[in-house]
Amino acid sequence: MNLFTRPMKLLTAVVLEQMSDTVIKALLELGVMDFVSIKKIDPRQMEKLSSRPISISKAALEDMRHRVEAVLRQGHCLLPSSDMLDVKNLEKPDLESYRNMLDNLGKQLATLKDKQKNFNQQLLGLQELKRYIGDEKLEYLDLRVGVVGHGSPEDLSEKLISLGGLLHKTEEGNSYIALALRRDSAQVSPLLDKFEWTETSNAELQKHAFIEISSRIDKEYLEAAAHLKQTELEVDEIIKKQQMQLDSMWCNLRLNELCNQIRSYFSYTRNTTLFSGWVPVDQCDSVSEAITQASEGQCVIEWTGAEEMPREEIPVSIHTPKAFSPFQKMVDNYNTPEYGSVNPTIFVMVAYLVMFALMFADVGQGLVLLLIGLVGRFDYKKNPLKADGMISRNLCNLLLYLGSASMVGGVLFGSYFGFSLFPAVWFNFDRVVNGEATGGVIKDVYSILGITVKFGIVIIYLGLLINWVNLFRKKAWLKLTLDKNGLVGGWLFAVGLYMGFGYVATGYKQFPSASWLTPAIVIPIVLLLFPGFIEYRISVKKGGKKHSIVAVTMDAFMEWFINVLEIFIGYLSNTLSFMRVAGLGIAHVSLMTAFKELAGNAGGFWGILIFIFGNLLVIALEGLSSGIQALRLNYYEFFSKYFTGKGVAYEPVGLRSPFSVNK
Repeated sequence: MNLFTRPMKLLTAVVLEQMSDTVIKALLELGVMDFVSIKKIDPRQMEKLSSRPISISKAALEDMRHRVEAVLRQGHCLLPSSDMLDVKNLEKPDLESYRNMLDNLGKQLATLKDKQKNFNQQLLGLQELKRYIGDEKLEYLDLRVGVVGHGSPEDLSEKLISLGGLLHKTEEGNSYIALALRRDSAQVSPLLDKFEWTETSNAELQKHAFIEISSRIDKEYLEAAAHLKQTELEVDEIIKKQQMQLDSMWCNLRLNELCNQIRSYFSYTRNTTLFSGWVPVDQCDSVSEAITQASEGQCVIEWTGAEEMPREEIPVSIHTPKAFSPFQKMVDNYNTPEYGSVNPTIFVMVAYLVMFALMFADVGQGLVLLLIGLVGRFDYKKNPLKADGMISRNLCNLLLYLGSASMVGGVLFGSYFGFSLFPAVWFNFDRVVNGEATGGVIKDVYSILGITVKFGIVIIYLGLLINWVNLFRKKAWLKLTLDKNGLVGGWLFAVGLYMGFGYVATGYKQFPSASWLTPAIVIPIVLLLFPGFIEYRISVKKGGKKHSIVAVTMDAFMEWFINVLEIFIGYLSNTLSFMRVAGLGIAHVSLMTAFKELAGNAGGFWGILIFIFGNLLVIALEGLSSGIQALRLNYYEFFSKYFTGKGVAYEPVGLRSPFSVNK
């Protein structure tokens, strides 16, 4: 795992036009170049370049690929993965033959799909009838007992089924029971009239009608479910016979999509092809070798260092182990870090897990989270076609970490499903919150609040340190020194902490009165006024617009005033915000204490039930709250100190490039 974003270089290459397709295949197979449009060439030279029309549009290729994917899903087949792509099998796709093949396959499946639709409708209707009978909501049902005077009972039964109803012959054998939903009476009544339905006057038959029809519904439901399953198996069998051909079609379509994507960045003269793109430094030699071999040495390759290009144009590649993917997603969801900056993933992971462990410390409940994560991962691995549910694949991976962190916190604080089964390694959180004497350094909730405040200070200074490293690497000396998140801001925060802890040490009676405090505060505040003037001076030197001295002074003072406010108010609120970590930890203990007392008062079976329900409720509510608050503290208190979010994501075009899939 890299501590910083991967260093990049910009490649610009010229190859013979007839070699361009071979070069495309080589670059696609390598899959490490993030292509860019040719913008740095002299405008007069750009006039000599042209693009080549693409024979098959991107939309046509995507639409056909989506059709293939839809058919494979219908047959419960795994979609082809990028591992199946091989540039050696690339050929121009015959969309007409692909279309004909899919149309013919669709015709084979049409009858079966109609059967599936009918069986599904029948099952839904029977389910509704069963539910109303089971809930004794008979007012929603239209039940009739009678005889058929005209036509075939079999025909009537078939038509009733299509309306979500059912026709059942009574045990006596000379009459029938017709059951449908009352909302469908407007259709059922004319149908029965057509068959000259005559209601029976036999009270006994009407009395036992619901009992007889209930058993028939169960039987019909099982039969319809079996028919539906059989039809699905027939659909799967037909599609699986064509799976190899469908996979081959998909791969060829995807390869052509990727080649067209690369080709769209190429520019041409009469005899040459010009292209450019960003490549990680550790892959430069491989790219050069691939282009040289593909073009048979008839190429010109030029590399430009990242330091020669505007920082905001350089794509950002972060190498993070797959095991850390849940935390990488947290960073990605926020934004892309700036090129050349510190990779925040490892720091986010540590901060997030420590916060969660402090808020949700319990060995037993952590074990439950861990088991949920393991079961979820196993289920998704066993059923790769399964769509993400409320507990997604990423959340299952995250739960493995959260469960483990919670268990570590439980060992430190001696909590096992809310009980102190073993001595706490650090201090007993439950006893401190409940006011029981522990004999340790941590004696009350104020001590716990103090721990989280100090933890917050560490996190804030870690964010500032990362910011200083980033600014040093980009040589932004002005922001490194004279900025609210620079050295001056860090110094003022330190002085503020000294005064704050001194005030607490005197029992909240007076602030420290050391002689050095006044200049230690006044001088940095005055220094914060200079950046506005210095930035204006630099801008004018670079050809920027000139303004009057009054306007420049007003802008500088306004910026200075806002920065001073943010330092004194922002740092204070950021620090105190970490008290929510202690608050949720205390709430967790309080809830468990309440449920333990309720369970003890109830006793017996009900006591056990209350205790189990209490743990489940705490796991669901407190676990969710702790996860959200840990994320919030990372985003607003930690990221705000160093994360600019001005980066451009590195998106190389290769065989494993992401693509859109219809869900």
